[in-house]
Amino acid sequence: MTDPSQPDINDDWAAAFAEQDQGAAAAGADDDPWAAALAEQQATVEPPAAPAPAASARSAGEDVFRPLAQGSAGTAQARDLEMILDIPVHLTVELGRARITIKQLLELAQGSVVELEGLAGEPMDILINGYLIAQGEVVVIEDRYGIRITEIITPSERVQKLNQR
Repeated sequence: MTDPSQPDINDDWAAAFAEQDQGAAAAGADDDPWAAALAEQQATVEPPAAPAPAASARSAGEDVFRPLAQGSAGTAQARDLEMILDIPVHLTVELGRARITIKQLLELAQGSVVELEGLAGEPMDILINGYLIAQGEVVVIEDRYGIRITEIITPSERVQKLNQR
């Protein structure tokens, strides 16, 4: 039995739930941005339109893109290529890689030797902005190092190399 001097807890909960429901109904979607977004999405979604008859179908390219004259096609391509020729890129030649622990890293000192995964005489990777584009071999001309490109990597080979790493 319940004590008449104590209010019923179930009544308090029922009143709180009713108040919450009334507040949510009064506030509507303004307090809940997700509900507002869903309602807006449902209001803007239209059923798919029936396809137009084939007789009225027309290429948008004729209206949007003007056709190029025969003589101007080559000059337009050359002009487009000239726009990108001065963009700097970062070329890197990778001699090899090594994976070491932090302990081994902290033990490194002047004169330490780090063994690399690459083999002596193996072609080196040539990277442009971090992407493998070619392989080559080291050459020395006078007092400077250089790289002689021996192989250009095809797009399909690039994908295979990415999967190996």
